[in-house]
Amino acid sequence: MDSISLIGMASVITAGLTVAIGSIGPSLGEGRSVAQALSSIAQQPDETNNITRTLFVGLAMIESTAIYCFVVAMILIFANPFWDHVIAK
Repeated sequence: MDSISLIGMASVITAGLTVAIGSIGPSLGEGRSVAQALSSIAQQPDETNNITRTLFVGLAMIESTAIYCFVVAMILIFANPFWDHVIAK
């Protein structure tokens, strides 16, 4: 097996693990946030607007972690810096 095949295989495996592991934490955090927000809205219905606004800002921050993992995976697959190094040799 040549170097280009090994780098391609390692890139695809690493990208898959990055997305798989990197999405577990944000999904658990988002589920917990939504559950807590619904509980808070049930206890204080008058504060629904404030709770919802804060919830969406928090969800956006949590989701950015999963998006960063996705971006790293795309870089590994499509713009891997090791390709140029191996091809130059």
